[in-house]
Amino acid sequence: MVDVIELAAHLMALSARTAPKATGKDFIKTKVVTGDDLIRLAEDMIKYGEETGKRNFDRDGNNVAKSGAVLLISLSNAQEVGLNCGACGYDFCNDMPDFRKGAEFDGPICAWRLIDLGIAIGSAVKTASILNVDNRIMYRIGVSAKRLKMIEGEIVVGIPLSATGKNIYFDR
Repeated sequence: MVDVIELAAHLMALSARTAPKATGKDFIKTKVVTGDDLIRLAEDMIKYGEETGKRNFDRDGNNVAKSGAVLLISLSNAQEVGLNCGACGYDFCNDMPDFRKGAEFDGPICAWRLIDLGIAIGSAVKTASILNVDNRIMYRIGVSAKRLKMIEGEIVVGIPLSATGKNIYFDR
């Protein structure tokens, strides 16, 4: 079953890749995590929760350990769109400072690029749904994936995948 879940993860990555993006510029990266890397990711999530006292990193880490694969999706070196719209908090795109390292993610980031990330994530989980693969979008996975340098990006999100008789990511 794991091979099928890994295939589904790659098809989800394809959906993220081909999702529409503002001005047609692509700053989305994807990576499928399986095997030993998946266990390393799960263990780091639990460890990060213990180090920071943040809730539910252990719960989600245990879910990741039971998953067949995780799809990572990130926004990497995203340039502003150039609309001078102010949605990022700055009146002009040129006023936005370079990325600063945050506690978990880096910013500031153009709001339209964040929307691109959301559309890519939505496209990926749509594909999982079509394939009947259980999944859940998890920010906590992204924190550990970034810490472990599993994928480049200022913001990283993870989508764990499972195929069992009951969705392991709900009613936890």
